[in-house]
Amino acid sequence: MDFPKTFPEHATWYEHRVSYGETDAMGVLYYGEYFHICERSRGKFLRERGMGYHLVEERGILLPVREAWCKYRIPARYDDILHVHCGVSEWRRASMRIVYEFWNADKTQVTARGMTEHPMVNPQGKPVAVPDWFKALCEATPK
Repeated sequence: MDFPKTFPEHATWYEHRVSYGETDAMGVLYYGEYFHICERSRGKFLRERGMGYHLVEERGILLPVREAWCKYRIPARYDDILHVHCGVSEWRRASMRIVYEFWNADKTQVTARGMTEHPMVNPQGKPVAVPDWFKALCEATPK
């Protein structure tokens, strides 16, 4: 997966403090925890635009994760502050790709980059085209 050369225009910043329970025996943020932080960032992305996951689901759209990856560059440790930049980088007929940049506390270094890909499915698990209202929501300016 090639990370986009420019970050998506409609993006959100999420701040996360690494907790002790998120670290491994070496005191480093456990690699799997990055995906939990991505999920929190996605949730904030939608809430900032006026619609949390539960409201999207009430409209009949579910967003499972089909693919996820993360490239780790600089370890994060207990009590570090991470600033996560999150935005939709690509739309397909029935899916979207979200990218994440993890920055250190003073936003001078990218510590990790990641991506999640989400098909749009109905409550029965059948693929559906990306609704216009959902794409407009994601491309709106945060409230």
